[in-house]
Amino acid sequence: MDMKVVYGVLIPFIGTSLGAACVFFMKDTFSKTVQRILEGFAAGVMVAASVWSLLIPSLEQSEHMGKLSFIPAAVGFLAGIFFLLILDNVIPHLHMGSETAEGPQTKLKKTTMLVLAVTLHNIPEGMAVGVVLAGFMADSSKISYTGALALALGIAIQNFPEGAIISMPLRAEKVSRRRSFCYGVLSGIVEPVGAVVTILAASLVVPLLPYLLSFAAGAMMYVVVEELIPEISEGEHSNVGTIAFSLGFVLMMVLDVALG
Repeated sequence: MDMKVVYGVLIPFIGTSLGAACVFFMKDTFSKTVQRILEGFAAGVMVAASVWSLLIPSLEQSEHMGKLSFIPAAVGFLAGIFFLLILDNVIPHLHMGSETAEGPQTKLKKTTMLVLAVTLHNIPEGMAVGVVLAGFMADSSKISYTGALALALGIAIQNFPEGAIISMPLRAEKVSRRRSFCYGVLSGIVEPVGAVVTILAASLVVPLLPYLLSFAAGAMMYVVVEELIPEISEGEHSNVGTIAFSLGFVLMMVLDVALG
């Protein structure tokens, strides 16, 4: 595998790991306001990445279809939504600040289900990086390496707070710093794995790239609408989550346009 592709695969995972490492340097968990800011920022990055890095390239890949070029983007997007909907219902997981687990009933520990919740969020991000890198590797694709790198960097930036959000609350619950860090890192390992699997699959079915790009976009949008937006809006009214969302959106847009 090309070293450029390897770097692209690992960058988002490094972001998660660095965020999880905050548990070694910070004593307290995040306040509700800070958590809203971090989750709002992550949501903004994911929405912008879905549009500029995935849906627009999907439409560009289908230009030869003329007025029907929307079909791969629409079909793939909806398939990604339903894929995450299925995972959300078959994987037991527990969101931060919640006492009620989602998915099938299980006897798994609370810490395990917290990790599974973040892991569920990271699946579409790994797929997104993988499919864009696969597009770069395809000679017939219009996707550049700098465009793929922009997506990887954007996801790494929003993964940093995600890694911290999983490791620090675990520490607050008396889990050791080392174990809290390992749980945070473990929640992000699905990203490079998902990226590599997607790259291998996409390299065999290059004609399906428009569908795969929009599929990843749909999966990411599911996470934003189903999980992140409700979490930044719950409780006492505050605009900080919305402001952070806007900043994350603009940053990802700038990265994609400037580097793409």
